Amino acid sequence: MEILAFGVQADEKPLVERAFQGHHEVRCLGVFLNEDTAPIATGYEVVCTSVNCDLGHRVLQTLAAGGTQMVAQRSTGFNNIDLSVAERLAMTVARVSYYSPYSVAEFAWTLAMAVNRRVVRASTRTRDFDFRLDGLMGRDLHGRTVGVLGTGKIGEAFARIAHGFGMNLLGWDIAENPACVQLGMRYVPKDRLLAESDLISLHVPLMPETRHLIDADALRAMKDDAILVNSSRGGLIDSAALVAELREGRFTGVGLDVYEAEAGLFFLDKSLQAIEDDTLARLLTFPNVLVTSHQAYYTREAVGQIVEATLKNVLDYRAGRRSENVLVPRS
Repeated sequence: MEILAFGVQADEKPLVERAFQGHHEVRCLGVFLNEDTAPIATGYEVVCTSVNCDLGHRVLQTLAAGGTQMVAQRSTGFNNIDLSVAERLAMTVARVSYYSPYSVAEFAWTLAMAVNRRVVRASTRTRDFDFRLDGLMGRDLHGRTVGVLGTGKIGEAFARIAHGFGMNLLGWDIAENPACVQLGMRYVPKDRLLAESDLISLHVPLMPETRHLIDADALRAMKDDAILVNSSRGGLIDSAALVAELREGRFTGVGLDVYEAEAGLFFLDKSLQAIEDDTLARLLTFPNVLVTSHQAYYTREAVGQIVEATLKNVLDYRAGRRSENVLVPRS
């Protein structure tokens, strides 16, 4: 069987091809699955997708009409998939429920340190042989308070690094993580975490109840000199509200690896095109904001685990097995 994989990055392609070798053929495409590209999948029983692919009802109907019976998503998140439509179409859907939490946690800290110590500005200056220190002063994080919204595997890994910095740990989640409590984390209401934290990092999934978890009220509750980092899902932050607060001169720094309207932008080269998203364009103008292109997960270890789990999902589907990765089972 040949599998069609959408949205495969150049660094990712050899890992995908190597993993599937000896099991199934795989055709890797750099384009993302959407209404325009869905017809390409005609005749493919299994398609493999990434988090920025569109698997809304129109795309799923096109896939089903073309003979697709399984969607194997190469990510933990699945907010881009209309599961109710997939179930109605008797289409199996599986995702990757686990991969290296260190990849995302370490990158979240990369963003935090970069905005705190003005690394991007410093690098730009030195490339122009400008070695002044004006405007580059950061802060010690030792002894300060970090708030972790979401203390699952990634949040725990982030908290362990914060503990190594000697920071005070505040957490918020629907359930306490004993490992985080052992590190000295105190679980508090969200409003208190926002008000007391010098650094806030988001590690919760995007669901209807967490959309715009950080809205205008939440942003106003934060310290004026706080650092905000989001390496989870863009929809957790109300981007327009964030721009409004930044225009007031608030926050030491904001590090964003995700953006709520990133589909159709991230993972693509738009350097020769005008960006029509006014909110994103405005965010990129602030000197205390660092935006990266959803790369927190992008380590050899994490991508390798994602690809291996995706292969297992396909093999399980073919064998009629069901695992914790299945979102919509085979009918």
